[in-house]
Amino acid sequence: MAMDRPVIVYPPDEDGGRRVRIDGVILGRAFRVRDIVEFLRRAGLEDWDRIDVITSKLIEWRGGGPDEWKR
Repeated sequence: MAMDRPVIVYPPDEDGGRRVRIDGVILGRAFRVRDIVEFLRRAGLEDWDRIDVITSKLIEWRGGGPDEWKR
């Protein structure tokens, strides 16, 4: 992946979902960290787990970190 932070998790919306963008493509809305793990798996990062998502420097969390799911 060419960018410094190719995964962006946007702030929670009114339903608590967070849009997830990987390499410029919106893959959907996540409602928990496990959803992001699944998006990454579908994008080819099959070995990632919850801890990887929480600690990775490749993920830019906007509007709160991995524990923030309510607006």
